[in-house]
Amino acid sequence: MRRLRTALLAVLTAVVLAVPGTSTGAAHAATTRTRTPVVFVHGFVGNASNWAAAEALFVADGYSSGDLFAYQYDWSQSNAASAAGLAAYVRQVLAATGAHQVDIVNHSMGGLVSDWYVKKLGGQPSVRHLASLAGANHGTTAAGACLVNPSCVEMFPGSLFLATLNAGDETPGDTQYATWYSPCDGVIVPYTSTRLDGAANNLVPCQTHLGFLTDVPTLRAVERFLDN
Repeated sequence: MRRLRTALLAVLTAVVLAVPGTSTGAAHAATTRTRTPVVFVHGFVGNASNWAAAEALFVADGYSSGDLFAYQYDWSQSNAASAAGLAAYVRQVLAATGAHQVDIVNHSMGGLVSDWYVKKLGGQPSVRHLASLAGANHGTTAAGACLVNPSCVEMFPGSLFLATLNAGDETPGDTQYATWYSPCDGVIVPYTSTRLDGAANNLVPCQTHLGFLTDVPTLRAVERFLDN
């Protein structure tokens, strides 16, 4: 357990430093819209800048920068509170773009934030696609290293939060769901925690937890999923 905690803390520290800054606001200028706006949701100790590589790739592949938004939140607070913030953020994105729905792409603990918004806060009709990269959708034992934070208490397997979140249909409504998960993740333990019943669950043979943020084949697979 000590070795797991040490590894987790090293990975989580690296998240903050891994990718240079990017926009966090929902005030991108509205443009002629040909794509559904994408809202990226970071994970534990992360921030909006974690999505810089994904945003750059999406733009290179035809997205407008005005289609891409990165939600930033206080990762130490309850995931339910972060989900409420996401709900407000999505409303801002819809108002700014004139779109009727968004696509959500999340990573790590961002899976819990996104899932709570969709399932418990009435967000499903506003979400066309939900893509989860190494999402902690059913928790991770690695959260035992950070139980001082409410978010980690909720992320630990067996928590009331997880039981409430995952009760009933895990992929409700007309939203299309997909996950990407890997046995080489190292932070989502067990790695199959990312899978959602009813989703298109994609096994990546060997990718690290942070590696998902910059893995071009996976990010291109996400783009193809969002284009469906």
